[in-house]
Parts: sequence; structure tokens; C-alpha cells
Amino acid sequence: MLRLGFAVIGVVDLHRAIAFWTAALDLVAADEWGNDDWATLHHADGSGRALGLQRSRSPVEKHPRVHLDLFVDSPAEQKTEVERLIGLGATKLDWDLYPATPDFVVLSDPDDNAFCVVDLSQAPSQAPGQIQAERTTPVGGPPDGQGN
Repeated sequence: MLRLGFAVIGVVDLHRAIAFWTAALDLVAADEWGNDDWATLHHADGSGRALGLQRSRSPVEKHPRVHLDLFVDSPAEQKTEVERLIGLGATKLDWDLYPATPDFVVLSDPDDNAFCVVDLSQAPSQAPGQIQAERTTPVGGPPDGQGN
């Protein structure tokens, strides 16, 4: 039976990427499949694999078709996490595709891979005071290829 594994991020500097993503998401680097071109990151609580990092020579896309969404539950938490991630080496991108009232902030990791910090309390799919683990509207708007 086919099943989804985990996201893999292409990086230039594997050691820098391991340092950033383990600190950003409270992950730990595992020995599993580890080598000079690959790292598997696990959840620190031991609940399994979370993210793969693979050395890449391909250029970073300005508007990637696939990216990570990291969820928070409030504007205050979003602000705090964006500041923390910037302190770890992320960069706030001057994103040209923000909607009028965005529920997300676009950052890039130290390898310039874009990712979003999404405030679920502001998501269009949310009823006031209701937080869901899933989004029904893609980040950046409708699925017309014009989002982020």
C-alpha cells in the first residue's frame, strides 16, 4: 500500500540545514540513511520521521510549487515564531504574492528555501475561535497557480 512518507528539502549546506531545522522544529538528526548527501530528521519525542534533507545542486525557485506550511494558533504566536526563526537564520522574504489580508508570513531557510508560518486563527476556513489542523484553501489563495 502506497503512503506518504515525509517532505524532503534540497539544500546546499547539509550541516547548516540540520542545525536550522532541528532547532526550528524541535527535531533530532537520526543515523538512519545518513551520509554526506542525506539526513533524516525525527521528532524529538520519538514519534517517528519528520523531514528529510538532501544535498542539491539545483537552483532555488522564486515561487516554489511545493513548500512547507508551519502552523501556529494566534497572531502573537506567529509573531513570536517568525522572530525566533529569523534568530535561527531564516530570512523574511519580500513576497510579491501576498493576498490583501494574509494569514501567513513567508520566510526562507538558510538555503533560501521558502516556507510559511501560518496563523490558523486567521485562515479563511476557520470559524471564530475554532482551530483546525488542516487548511481548505491553499496558502496564497485559490489553486490557480498564482499563489505562493
